[in-house]
Amino acid sequence: MNMQNVNHLVHAYKIAPWRVNRQWFGTAFLAVLSMAMIAAIYLDVTSKAAIAGREIQELNASISINRQMSGDLQTQLASLTSSNVMKQRALDLGFRPMKTGEAEYLVVAGYTPLEPDILSTAALPQLSALSIPREYNESLLDWMDERISNSTRGLR
Repeated sequence: MNMQNVNHLVHAYKIAPWRVNRQWFGTAFLAVLSMAMIAAIYLDVTSKAAIAGREIQELNASISINRQMSGDLQTQLASLTSSNVMKQRALDLGFRPMKTGEAEYLVVAGYTPLEPDILSTAALPQLSALSIPREYNESLLDWMDERISNSTRGLR
């Protein structure tokens, strides 16, 4: 740039000083606008976090209430199905305890009652000493004796 151009710019600013003021005002306005946008974003994120925290508190309270109601209902069910209450309800409905000679048994031809699997001998495999591999039948002393005898045979 030559000197004449510099003089021209200085002269332009001297004639119109409002241009410098406008630049300062524009810069300040841009800075304030940027800070306002950052503050708005910060407030938005903070408010969403606060709302989510409040919802979590409400859900935890709801869970506690539901657990208490469930416990109350389980207690009621246990009370209603206790042996004393069930006996009284049966008596109120006209039932009575059975006497010794009143039982009747019905015999069904061809019916064989099922045995539980735990008592059934067919469910258990029959193992014999021959079907189990030799490694599972020998003791530690037998194994060591075999190793020692094999090592001494190799030395002879």
